Amino acid sequence: MEQALDQWLGNPYFAFVAYFSVAIIALIIFLYCFELVVRYKTWDEIRNGNLAVAMATGGKIFGICNLFRFSIQSGDSLYQSILWAAFGFVLLLVAYFLFEFFTPVFRIDDELRRDNRAVGFIAMIISISLSYVIGATVLS
Repeated sequence: MEQALDQWLGNPYFAFVAYFSVAIIALIIFLYCFELVVRYKTWDEIRNGNLAVAMATGGKIFGICNLFRFSIQSGDSLYQSILWAAFGFVLLLVAYFLFEFFTPVFRIDDELRRDNRAVGFIAMIISISLSYVIGATVLS
């Protein structure tokens, strides 16, 4: 079965659809996992206009997609791209917990829920920046 999939992936149009579809599905799964970790309802907060949560979530979305970009750019197989994205997502979660740990004067989730845009911006930049660092290892 893997050989048949590799033949299909030889077609650039099918490869585009396959990588795109897998990235979207993985993004949904990773965002769901992130939702389980935070102390607020991400999409309820965004619906209510909470820009801090939107920025932090946007950073996660960008970070995850950026990891896929690096993997695809390096010529990795679809399976390798999924593994790199999953590994990168775990590292982004670790970074989120480290951000919480290194800011003991306030709780990240509480500040995001209060629409503290400075915290949302830093959370976004951390996710984006680390996705480049993680992605650079994919290319090496």
